[in-house]
Amino acid sequence: MKAYFPPPDKSITVRALLLAAAASGESEVCNPLLCDDTEAALSCLNVLGVKTERLSDSAGRVRFKISGGISAPRGPLDAGGSGTTARLFAGLMAGSGFAAVIDGGAQLRRRPMHRIVKPLSMMGARIRGTGEDDLLPVSISPSSLHGIEYVSPVASAQVKSTVLLAGLKASGPTVYYEPYASRDHTERLLKYMGADIRSGECSVRIKKSVLHGAEITVPGDISSASFFIAGALLRKTELRVNGCGLNGTRCGFISVLKKMGADIEFELKGQEPEPFGDIIVKPSVLSGIKVRPDMIPSMIDEIPLLALVAASAEGKTVIEGINELAYKESDRIRSTLRLLRAVGAEAFRRGSSLAVRGGTAFRAVKPVECFSDHRIAMTAAVAGLAAGGLVIKDGTCCGKSYRGFFEDFSGVFG
Repeated sequence: MKAYFPPPDKSITVRALLLAAAASGESEVCNPLLCDDTEAALSCLNVLGVKTERLSDSAGRVRFKISGGISAPRGPLDAGGSGTTARLFAGLMAGSGFAAVIDGGAQLRRRPMHRIVKPLSMMGARIRGTGEDDLLPVSISPSSLHGIEYVSPVASAQVKSTVLLAGLKASGPTVYYEPYASRDHTERLLKYMGADIRSGECSVRIKKSVLHGAEITVPGDISSASFFIAGALLRKTELRVNGCGLNGTRCGFISVLKKMGADIEFELKGQEPEPFGDIIVKPSVLSGIKVRPDMIPSMIDEIPLLALVAASAEGKTVIEGINELAYKESDRIRSTLRLLRAVGAEAFRRGSSLAVRGGTAFRAVKPVECFSDHRIAMTAAVAGLAAGGLVIKDGTCCGKSYRGFFEDFSGVFG
C-alpha cells in the first residue's frame, strides 16, 4: 500500500494566523502551510504590526510564534489571490477601530465582495467596495458595530467567518443562519480560543469576546489529499493518507465517493482543535449518483475533481446546486466542462446542475487550460493518469495552495 502525507490545511492555516493576531497574549501555529495564500495572510499581519516569528525544529517542522494585537495598518492589506484572506480580514478590521484598505491581485479583484459588504454594513460598519459588486479594493472606516441576525442566501464559510469575526467586537449577540452547513473551522478555533460562541446545525451565535492565545496544530489538508484519493481510485491502487484533517464539514467529497461505491475508511487519531487521522483507499467499482445541493458546501473545492471521477464511473452522475462554482478562482463550471471535454468526457450544464456521463475512455483530445485556477490544474493532473500524454497549461498556479503538488503526485503515482 502506498503512503501519502498531505501538506497542512490551507483554510485552517489562514484562520489560525488571523485569530492568533486577534487574540491577547502569545500563540503558536504549528505545522502551518507555506503557500501563496498563507504568505499573503502573513504579509497582511506584518502591515498591521503583528509580531510573527518563524521557527523550525531539527526535523524541519515549521511553526509560527505570534504575539497578538493589531495596530493601525501601515498601508493596504494585500490579500494576493486569497479570497479567504480578503474576506476574513474585512471582518476583523470592521470592528478594529482602524481605517483600512483591503486589496488583492488582478484575479481576486474580479471576485465580488458584496456578499460580505452587505452584512457588515448592516452591523454598522462603514465599508464600501468598488462598483456595483463591491469589488476590491474595499475601504473600511472606523465605526461601532452592533449584533444582528443575518440570514445568508448562500452557504459560504467565508461570509460566515467574516460576520463572526465582526461579531467579536459588536455590542449584543450576532446570529448567523445559512441554508446548508458550510465548513466550520472558524467556529472551532473561536471556541478553542475562548470566544462566547454556540453552533447549531445551520446557525451560529456569537457574543462580544476576548480571544486568548493558544497552541494550534494544523492537520493535513483534505482538499489537497482528495486529488491523491481520486488518483488511487482511477489507478485502482491502494493508498493510505496519513495525518489528514477529518472535519465532517470538509468530508463531502469522500462521502459522495462512498455513496458511489468507493472502499474508503477513516482511522481517527485525535480531535483538538480539529479531528484528524488516516484515510485508507482501496480499489473500487464506482457508479453514478445524484448529488444534492446540501452536499455541495462540504466539497465546494472538489466539484471539478468529482466530475472527473464521475466520468470514469458506471452510469450518469448529476451534481445539483453548482452555482457557487462560478465565483471561485475561475468560473469552475465553465473550466470543469472544458477540462472534461479535453479528455474525451461528456458533460453538460442544465440550470444549476452539472450532468456527467460515465464510462469514459479517457484520451488526450487537446491541452487543458487551467485559467490560473489551482484546483483545475490539480484535477488535470489526475486526468493525466488516465489520459496519457495530456498537456496541462499554466500548471504553476498550483503554488496558490500546494507548491510541491506535481512532485508529490509523481512520487505517489509515477
